[in-house]
Amino acid sequence: MIISVNSDPNRNEFDLLLSSTITELNVHAKNSSKKVATLLGRNLEPFVKDIMSEIAVGTPFENSIELIGGQKFPDIVANKYYGIEVKTTTQNHWKTTGNSVLESTRVNDVERIFMLFAKLASPIEFRCRPYEEVLSEVVVTHSPRYLIDMNLEKGKTIFDKIKMPYDTLRKKENPIKPLVNYYKSKLKAGEELWWMDSENGNDSSNIVIRIWNNLPQNEKQELKNSSMIFFPELFGNRSDKFNRVAIWLATRKSIVCPNIRDLFTAGGKVDIIIGTKKYDRVPRIFLNLFQNLPQILENIVKISPIELSEYWEIKTSEKNKIFDWIDLVSESAKSIRDAQHLNIKEILTEQIYL
Repeated sequence: MIISVNSDPNRNEFDLLLSSTITELNVHAKNSSKKVATLLGRNLEPFVKDIMSEIAVGTPFENSIELIGGQKFPDIVANKYYGIEVKTTTQNHWKTTGNSVLESTRVNDVERIFMLFAKLASPIEFRCRPYEEVLSEVVVTHSPRYLIDMNLEKGKTIFDKIKMPYDTLRKKENPIKPLVNYYKSKLKAGEELWWMDSENGNDSSNIVIRIWNNLPQNEKQELKNSSMIFFPELFGNRSDKFNRVAIWLATRKSIVCPNIRDLFTAGGKVDIIIGTKKYDRVPRIFLNLFQNLPQILENIVKISPIELSEYWEIKTSEKNKIFDWIDLVSESAKSIRDAQHLNIKEILTEQIYL
């Protein structure tokens, strides 16, 4: 015997309830536009709930329409299974910022959610679509949130882009990770996401934006040491060699540095002595490197090879990470004419065994 099981109970009746609710809301929008135009944000939710409750009389959803309120998601629940998230805009378009990707405030037992969107600019209009069908991208306010587009074409959702259904993503332990991986795959050279998951030892960004010149001296040096580890291109002559450092300071450390180049090159060239050898007219960045090498090597030991691989764009390991860093630095330095008299690889390797 074959038994057909409807995974969404009374779905046809609920679709009819939603359709009738939207029709009634649009009648109100036409006949009482001034009143409806005042129903911004939370004021609209009880209005929608009352209309739904009236239309639900005589259906399986009679006396089951519940206004949740507070910061819960979604705003209205029917039969503890279906949810309606209410959004409004006073602009003449159908886009707005939606809910958190994490859905940490989702109401228990709600399985199917619909987006009810009110465009309160003239002409006022209401629309409703399944929630997952109108989520086009992920944007960031204080946390990753979905971008809602009520005109979104079929096959253009963020879930189509990451090739993962909404219900699969939302039930993952870390739903942000697949999104991070997708947006990382779209980055151009020198670009970086400024919101990240917490895996692989990535630092969370400070809520306070700071100016470099206001930092204490010891923190400045620690940041420069980290920069010399993560961005070996600093030791070369690429025209864009400071770009990734500037992005990293802003996105990972919440620090704005207007004079990023001066951090590593200010002071011109200097004469230095390493061991028993004297080197004339060495670019300042190499002096910074040699003077802080013990701390830099100590920091490399503490950083996971996974994180280093991400920054260096090569695969490294716990055993090889220091030597891989030396290779990257020395390879970049080959392009600096004023560093040709320095055997960077030999100098750095010798310091490991001192």
